[in-house]
Amino acid sequence: MPHHSDTEFIHTRREFLNRCGMGFGALGLGALLGPDAMGTGSEKITSLAERSPHFPARAKRVIHIFANGGPSQVDTFDPKPMLTKWHGKRLPIKLKTERITGAAMGSPFEFKRYGKSGIEVSELFPHVGECIDDIAVIRSMHTNVPNHEPSLLLMNCGESRLTRPSMGSWLNYGLGTENQNLPGFISMCPNGFPVSDAQNWQNAFLPGVFQGTYVDTKHEDIDKLLENIKNKRTGYQAQRKQLDLLSKINGHHASARDDDDRFDARVQSFELAYRMQMEATDAFDISKEPKSVREMYGEGLQARQLLIARRLAERGVRFTQVWTGFRQPWDNHDDLETRHRKLAEDCDKPIAALLKDLKMRGLLEDTLVIWGGKFGRTPVVELGVPGSNQGKVNGRDHNNHGFSMWMAGGGVKGGYVHGATDEFGFAAVKDRVHVHDLHATILHLMGFDHERLTFRYAGRDFRLTDVEGKVVRELIA
Repeated sequence: MPHHSDTEFIHTRREFLNRCGMGFGALGLGALLGPDAMGTGSEKITSLAERSPHFPARAKRVIHIFANGGPSQVDTFDPKPMLTKWHGKRLPIKLKTERITGAAMGSPFEFKRYGKSGIEVSELFPHVGECIDDIAVIRSMHTNVPNHEPSLLLMNCGESRLTRPSMGSWLNYGLGTENQNLPGFISMCPNGFPVSDAQNWQNAFLPGVFQGTYVDTKHEDIDKLLENIKNKRTGYQAQRKQLDLLSKINGHHASARDDDDRFDARVQSFELAYRMQMEATDAFDISKEPKSVREMYGEGLQARQLLIARRLAERGVRFTQVWTGFRQPWDNHDDLETRHRKLAEDCDKPIAALLKDLKMRGLLEDTLVIWGGKFGRTPVVELGVPGSNQGKVNGRDHNNHGFSMWMAGGGVKGGYVHGATDEFGFAAVKDRVHVHDLHATILHLMGFDHERLTFRYAGRDFRLTDVEGKVVRELIA
């Protein structure tokens, strides 16, 4: 008698009925539809295996330092001496929105020229200023609306209202990851989720394996920082046997069903968790760094996050997002001078250390570092609008018409300023860069034509830049 596995005779009620003859209609429908019976007929990418881009890439990985809340461009990287001259007076321009009211507010911070390029940087960022010859400052960013949720999602996902994959998910879909023992996309955000929660690192309709892995970096203890990674009761060999058995059961389950990326993602998550037990613990443990390196980054949460980001970059993690200004965001409607100063003190030295560290290790040339928020702030003082602030008249409101970001490494032209806002820093007026243009440029540096990196869903080819975006070639070295 031939030997049969017991699992060969396990069927659901639906499968049993199909085998009894009621499935012939489905067979006929499949013959009529052909490849369309299973979607487009094209191969789905459902793994993190490393893949080639459209053309040779300048950058292999991204570290996105997200300044949560919207830092003020005129107090950081876009000096406006005219604001000081008009301080306390009504500006002689017609602003584009009725929300922008009040008198001019000159920056309380001095600007200084740095490096061979002589680019002006605020006193808030003296350490970053020392790295300015490796940085391209974009002073002409603009976005769609001055509201937190839509602007946050537009910057992270390329769409302000509808559910769309995040930038990190797109890059992992297109490239996979260099290290199969770590997630390809990690988002470090301390003290819980930001506005719009996990949507900021969502995979949306991309296969589930490309969703970002969230790490709450408020924890310093590795077992709390990386929860549920280590199995304290079962050794590696026993775990391997368990996973092998689970893999056989899952394989049988999958063979009798249509492709389901959620199922694939769950299977791969078990395997990744097993492989991560050693490497993830090592990557997040900054105590293994020499004392001199830890001192270079400094003390505090932001220093620890950014040192971890470097350790992840050298281990091949494709996209690492580091959130700064979470519990105390850059959204300073009041007390801008003291709050911006404190926020900058927390991250200025660690950011500069990251750039210098990457450069010393030969990683900056193929690691793209991005800094910025989701919109800027007004050049005028915010009045006491009910519900928006405490009415102290010493802060700035949201501004989507003009703000600053910067990029470094990964094929970017260092010591360069792109674009400009008007003389008061309100709106981008020269070489304007929309968020879609920024995304197109990032994808280009990673080796992709942003119009060709697509995913078919609901009968349409979607992409990070939607139907817009152009590569800002002036930013590329």
